[in-house]
Amino acid sequence: MVSCAECKVYACRIGKLDAAPENCPMRDGDITNTRDAFADPAIKKMARESALVEAEGYGRWSRLEEIIEFSHRMGFKKLGFAYCVGFREEAKVLHKVLTANGFEVASVCCKNGSIPKEELDITDAQKVRPGTYEAICNPIGQARVLNKEKTDFNIMLGLCVGHDSLFTKNVDAPTTTLVAKDRAMAHNPVGALYCHEGYFKKRLYELHQK
Repeated sequence: MVSCAECKVYACRIGKLDAAPENCPMRDGDITNTRDAFADPAIKKMARESALVEAEGYGRWSRLEEIIEFSHRMGFKKLGFAYCVGFREEAKVLHKVLTANGFEVASVCCKNGSIPKEELDITDAQKVRPGTYEAICNPIGQARVLNKEKTDFNIMLGLCVGHDSLFTKNVDAPTTTLVAKDRAMAHNPVGALYCHEGYFKKRLYELHQK
């Protein structure tokens, strides 16, 4: 089984195929030789501009600055962003920043459609706040709204796990993530990895074992 995460060589990074482990995906040239894909002008342009933004802003530009720079380089005019209602204040700022940088901006909240959770067979006791009206997060609705707006490029701002998957599965334009939601880690998911031998040891390795 392919397991790059356990590699001690990273022959791909140093350009030495002969040093690759037996289960290295590079040993299957039919899969990893993607030059045919990058021959497509649109794909080549996106890959090239991504690499240039990485190099020019390395360690200096925030992710938001990278998104802005990349979008300009790609010639994107209309940006869309799908956001969690819990990020409504951040959404106002993002709209302001993107507009100030010359983009047309379409934005859509996760609660659009106002579909009650009961329609997903969620009981009142299973809600975040039992006894209240709760609308489902509607990433498919968000995708359809931005598709109708014919955005060139989309941004996800704090969508829930699973909802982000449904959004990317249903949206037409290429999409990036500005914020990955993590309510317990101040939206810094990598913190759990850094603490995997400390504060999060029981929670990551022991509590969920079957």
